[in-house]
Formats: sequence, structure tokens, C-alpha cells
Amino acid sequence: MASGILGQAAPTATTNTTIYTVPASTVSVVNISIVNRGGSAATVRVALSATATPSDDEYIEYNTSVGATSVLERTGLVLDETKNVVVYASSADTSVSVYGLESAA
Repeated sequence: MASGILGQAAPTATTNTTIYTVPASTVSVVNISIVNRGGSAATVRVALSATATPSDDEYIEYNTSVGATSVLERTGLVLDETKNVVVYASSADTSVSVYGLESAA
């Protein structure tokens, strides 16, 4: 099973982007880091969802402001098989990393 960096992306602005999907028959413990590389605040959303298009109840961050050259982190998230980490950002100046550990379910 994998450990370390499980997914990374620099999402397109105003687009839901799936950063990581837990493989079948696997449980993952992940951390999510969103870095704003830009010179002004960015608004971000993070969902742990069953599909690439999250429903309202799947968001763990919604329209959260990440200041210029700042970081938002969520740690110790336990995800069941086939769950997705989906991120949306108002700016293309964000970088997202999902890192952690996968284990057989």
C-alpha cells in the first residue's frame, strides 16, 4: 500500500478538482495542505465525497479564505474506499497536496 504523497495538483480556478481517490478495498488516513501562492486571498472549498461533484453535506471547508502566501491544512482524516478529496479554489494560484497512508480494508 502507498504512503507519502498520494495526490497533488494546481487546480484550475473555479473548477472542482479531484486530488485523490481512495483505492477499492483500502482505507486511507490523509492530510490535506492547500497553499496560496498568490498575492491576494483565495477562497477554497474541500469535500470528502462519493463523486467528483460533491453534495452539500460532503464539504469540510466551504468558502474558506486562505490569505496571500498562506496555508490551510486539515490533518488526520480517515477515508473509506473510493472516497474522493475534491478541491475548488477561486484562484489558479493554489497548490494542493494530499499525503498520508493507505491500508488494506
